[in-house]
Amino acid sequence: MAVPGRRNDLMDDDEHAEAFDGASDEEEVPPQLYALSDAAQSGNVDALREALRNYDGNINDPVEDGDTVLHLACLYGQLPCVQLLLELGASLECKDEEGAIPLHDACAGGFTEIAQYILSFAANIDGCVTRMLNTVDSEGDTPLHHAARGEHLDVVKLLLEAGACPKKENAYGQAPADMADQDTEVRTLLTAKQVEASTHVSN
Repeated sequence: MAVPGRRNDLMDDDEHAEAFDGASDEEEVPPQLYALSDAAQSGNVDALREALRNYDGNINDPVEDGDTVLHLACLYGQLPCVQLLLELGASLECKDEEGAIPLHDACAGGFTEIAQYILSFAANIDGCVTRMLNTVDSEGDTPLHHAARGEHLDVVKLLLEAGACPKKENAYGQAPADMADQDTEVRTLLTAKQVEASTHVSN
């Protein structure tokens, strides 16, 4: 994911700035991929369709910081681009250089409609929803961890309804509830679901 601040708040401000500067440097994107990247980020569906038509590579090729075009469309909240890419065969389970799938990006940004569309689309692919909900990035974070960190209540509810596990811990021993601030609705909900899940297991 080519944005700062997703790493469990462990980087200092200078590191955040460096990560952001690197992600926004258009010169790092090869010319043949820039049209794809720009269209996905800006949400220009016509430009994206044209860029894909002129691209000789695979729709699942990494185009920027290890992100595929679908990662970028999810990262920037561009639902029409997400819809086009999935219709054209983009993979929901491609991982970026940090192990994140597009659903991680959608959840981190709080893009409920995109997360819903992805889950609905994945429902037609055997086992895909479960695999996505359980996919962890290099920090051990699931999409639910990302939604919780951003305090995105609607996305958290959506993921829980889809079967996301509120107990799963990341590489730092943190459950999704630990990502949210104290005394927030997201924290309260996830803590309750975590206790509920633990109770079911013990019973």
